[in-house]
Amino acid sequence: MTTAAIANLVLGIFLGLMILLFIFRIVLTWFPQIDLKRFPYKLIAVPTEPLLVPMRRLVPPIGGVDITPIIWVGIFSLLREILLGQQGLLMMLMH
Repeated sequence: MTTAAIANLVLGIFLGLMILLFIFRIVLTWFPQIDLKRFPYKLIAVPTEPLLVPMRRLVPPIGGVDITPIIWVGIFSLLREILLGQQGLLMMLMH
């Protein structure tokens, strides 16, 4: 297995997992009574919160709605497409 193939696999898993976690985080915003410090919600909050805090400083809530998880889904989806898509950088390195 080449280095590019390993990088492709690791990045694919990481970016896919982060997109999934942020989608779960978006769903959790619909239920404000949920305590993110309790298990199993903490499994979603711990990896996403360090990215959400600085983004909230840049993008304040719009109409009381925190859109920063949606922004992160877009960022990670774009990165995944640029790096791992059919015309992605790592795909070009593998061929």
